[in-house]
Amino acid sequence: MSEQSCFHCGLTILKNEEIDFDEKKFCCQGCKTVYEIFSLHDLTCYYDFEKSPGATPQDIQGKYDFLDSEAILSKVLEFQEGNTAIVSLNIPHIHCSSCIWILENLNRIQSGISSSQVNFPEKKVRITFDSDQVSLKSIVYMLSSIGYEPYISLENYETGQKNVDRTLTYKLGMAFFCFGNIMLLSFPEYFEIKEFWLDNYKPFFRGLIFILSLPSLLYSASDYYVSAYKSIKSKMLNIDIPIALGIIVMFVRSTFDVVMNYGSGFFDSLTGLIFFMLLGKMFQIKTYSFLSFERDFKSYFPIAVTRINLDASEESVPIYDVEKGNRLLIRNQELIPVDGILISEKAEIDYSFVTGEAVSIEKKSGDKVFAGGKQIGKVIEMEVLFSVSQSYLTQLWSNEIFQKKVLQKHKTITDAISRYFTPILLLIAFAGFGYWIFFDANIAFNVFTAVLIVACPCALALTAPFTFGNILRILGKQKLYLKNALVIEQLAKVDTIVFDKTGTITTIKKSDITYEGVSFSDENLIVLKNVLRASNHPLSRMLYDFLPETKKLKIDDFEEITGKGIVASVENETIQIGSASFVGAPILYESQIEKTALHIKIGGIYCGKYTFKNQYRDGLEKLFFALSEKYQIKVLSGDNDGERANLEAVLPKNTELIFNQKPEQKLEFIRQLQEKGQNVMMVGDGLNDAGALAQSNVGISISENVNVFSPACDAILDASEFSRLDYFLQLSQDSIKIIKMSFVLSLLYNVIGLSFAITGNLLPLVAAIIMPLSTITIVSFVTLMSNFYASRK
Repeated sequence: MSEQSCFHCGLTILKNEEIDFDEKKFCCQGCKTVYEIFSLHDLTCYYDFEKSPGATPQDIQGKYDFLDSEAILSKVLEFQEGNTAIVSLNIPHIHCSSCIWILENLNRIQSGISSSQVNFPEKKVRITFDSDQVSLKSIVYMLSSIGYEPYISLENYETGQKNVDRTLTYKLGMAFFCFGNIMLLSFPEYFEIKEFWLDNYKPFFRGLIFILSLPSLLYSASDYYVSAYKSIKSKMLNIDIPIALGIIVMFVRSTFDVVMNYGSGFFDSLTGLIFFMLLGKMFQIKTYSFLSFERDFKSYFPIAVTRINLDASEESVPIYDVEKGNRLLIRNQELIPVDGILISEKAEIDYSFVTGEAVSIEKKSGDKVFAGGKQIGKVIEMEVLFSVSQSYLTQLWSNEIFQKKVLQKHKTITDAISRYFTPILLLIAFAGFGYWIFFDANIAFNVFTAVLIVACPCALALTAPFTFGNILRILGKQKLYLKNALVIEQLAKVDTIVFDKTGTITTIKKSDITYEGVSFSDENLIVLKNVLRASNHPLSRMLYDFLPETKKLKIDDFEEITGKGIVASVENETIQIGSASFVGAPILYESQIEKTALHIKIGGIYCGKYTFKNQYRDGLEKLFFALSEKYQIKVLSGDNDGERANLEAVLPKNTELIFNQKPEQKLEFIRQLQEKGQNVMMVGDGLNDAGALAQSNVGISISENVNVFSPACDAILDASEFSRLDYFLQLSQDSIKIIKMSFVLSLLYNVIGLSFAITGNLLPLVAAIIMPLSTITIVSFVTLMSNFYASRK
C-alpha cells in the first residue's frame, strides 16, 4: 500500500492515523480544521496555487495571553487610534504564493480585519483591524490555527533591535572552508606527483575530499534544492533548477570516479562552484540593502517643521533634527512627523496617510498623536516622544492605498525572457551532453555542467532594479525624492507639463506686498497675524512673514476652505481672509482685482486687501524655454488673470495660461488632457491641487520650508532645485537607455558564455566564477553609466 500524503500540509500520514473528510485525507485534526475553515469562507482555491502548501497548526493555548496587557499592546502595535489599529507580524512560515494569497485575504476569515498586506522578502504581514471587533490576541490565535503562527519577541520591541538572519553568511563560510581544504588536499592530484606514500594514501585522501564536500553539498547549497523543488511542484521553472541539477550531476559523476578509482573527480570544482555562486548572491543582497539604506535613511524628505524654542521663538528645522522633548508647532494641513503628546487644548487629526480613510479624529490635551497624522484646523503645539523614523515616513508615503496602478514595461520584458530562459537552457545542456557523450565522457559532463552554470538570467533580472535604484539614489541626493522606481519610467514618458502658479512658479519667500484699505488698529493686526500663523497657503505664509511680530493669541475656531480662504474666530470676533467673492468685497474693490490679493474682513466689516506682486523663481524663464522644445507647457492658477501680462512676457509664446481655476477644475483639466492620449506631469504645491496631482500620470509637489505634501504626489522636489526640472526629466529618459544597453550586454554575455560552454572550452569552475562576475559587471556598468549621465548638468 502506497504512502498517503496530507492534503493540507503534505506530510506522510502515519498508519491508522488517517482522517477522511470531504473526500480528502488529513494527517491530524489540526489540518482538517484548517481545511474546514477555508471551506467555510470559500477560500479553498488556496490549494490551487501550490499542492499541500499549509503547515500543521500547533496547540498554543495560553501562549499569547500577554497580549491582553495594554502596556505590551502599546509596544507591539504600530498604530492605534480610536478603533483602528495596525500591527506588523513576523510570519516565519511564509514561503509561497499560497501563503501570500491566504494572508492577504484574512478579512474573509476574521471579521474586524479590514486589510492585510504581505512583505514576502521580510516574511511579514501588516494587518489593519478594528480593535472594537477583534483583538490582536484573537488575530494571533486565528493565524496560528491556520498554520501561520507569528513570531513575537518582546525583547525586540523593547530594545528596538531586530534579529538578523545570518544563514547565508554561515553557508558561505562553510562553502569556503570546504573549497579551501579540498583544493589543498588535491594538490598532489593536480601535479600528478609520483611518490610512494602519496600513492599508498591516495584512496584515503580521496575519501577525505568526498567527506569534506558533503557539508558544502548538503548545507551550503540547500537553498538551491529547496527552490528548485518548489518550482517544479508549482510547475514554474526557475533558474535554480539548472543550478541544482548541475551541482547534483557533478557530485554523482565525482563520486562515481572515486568509487571506480577513475580519478579524484570534480569535488574541488563542485565546492568552488557553490562558494562562488553564494558569493554572487551575497553581493546581490548587499547591493540591494545599500540601495534600500540610501533611500530610507539618507534621502530625507525636503520638509521642515516649526520648532518652538525655550525663548518662545519659532524656527523652521529639518525633520531629522527633531529630538525627544522638543516642542513643535503644527499648522493646518501639516504632517505630524513624529509620535508625541498634544499640548494644545484640542486638535482634529486626519490619519488618511496611515489608514487610507479621511476621517478626522478629535484629540484633547495630553492625548498621544501618531506620526503620519495631518493636522486640520487651527495651529496646535505638541511635545515629541520619539525622534523621526525616516523609514516610517517613507513607508507612509508609499502606502499602497495611494499607488497608481501602472504597467512596468521592463519588468514585463524581463518576466517574459525569464519564463523561456530555463527550458531553453535545459534543452541546450542536454543537447550538448548528447552530442559530446559519443566523443568524450569527461567533456560531455563538463559541457552539461558548464552550460547549466554559465548561462544565468540573474544579470538580466537585475538590470532594471539596479538602474532605477541607482537613479533613485542620485535624484534623492539632488533633492528630487521619488515615491518608487515606477515614477522614473513614467517621467520618461511625459509629453505635457502642467504647472500651478502660486507657490510653484512663484516663490513664497520673495514678494512685494502693498495694502489698500482702512488702517488696521494694533489689535486687528495682532488678530490677523495669529490667524495667518495657522495657515499653510503660500499667500498666507508670505503675508505672515511680512507682518510685524506680535504676541500670541488663542484661536477659538479655524477653517481653511480650499481655493477660497480662511474663516476664524478670535476672542469672539470673526475674521475672514481670502478672495474678494469669499469675503464679500464691495464693488469698488471687486473692480480692482486685477492683481493677486488677499481681502480682509473683521467683525463683519470689510477692511481692505493686501496686494502681492509675485516674484517668480530664479531660472524660470530659462527652464520654460528649455522645456517648451520637448513638451507642451500649461499654467493653471486659482488666481485672477491680473498676472497674465507678466507671465506672457516671461514664458514662451506657445504656453497656455488658464486662470480662475478651482481645485476640481484643475483635476478635470488634467483628465481631459489624458483622454486625448497625453502623458501629463502636474507640478504643484500640494495644497489646492492635490486632486490634480493624484489624477496626473506623474504628480510632483514643490516643497519650500513647510512639511506639507500630498500622499497622492509621486515625487517631492525641493524648491531650490526647481530650475533643474528639465535635467531631471532628461535623466529619467537616460535611465531607460541604460536599461536597454544593459539588456543587450546581459544577453551578449549569455550568448558568448554558452558558445564557449557548448564547445567544451569552459570548465564548470570557471563558469561558476564568471557567473557572479556577470552580475558584478552589470551592476558596475549600470552604476558607471547612470553616474555618467547624472554628471551631464
